[in-house]
Amino acid sequence: MSAISYTVIATFPDAALADEYVAWLEDGHVDAVIEGGAHSAMIVRLTEPAEPVQVETRYAFRSRADFDRYVAHTAPALREDGLRKFGPGRGVRMERRIGSVV
Repeated sequence: MSAISYTVIATFPDAALADEYVAWLEDGHVDAVIEGGAHSAMIVRLTEPAEPVQVETRYAFRSRADFDRYVAHTAPALREDGLRKFGPGRGVRMERRIGSVV
């Protein structure tokens, strides 16, 4: 059983909104994902290329079952909160990537 890497890539129209997003992540969102099943997380502000302004949040789950439980039980409310605060209406674009750790 391999670990799962789950990455959320957020693209912003400006650096100030990215700063607001990072503060929101640090103020409880990342902790909620860990409480929901991830065993670690990392916030990375991409510097190359400098444009567009992007932040990657990388989570590691010990197994696909842990990730699937997170998606079923914890993710819906967290995603709704994130979209309410940082949705397309504010010019933010979100992408998710899921992969097996090798």
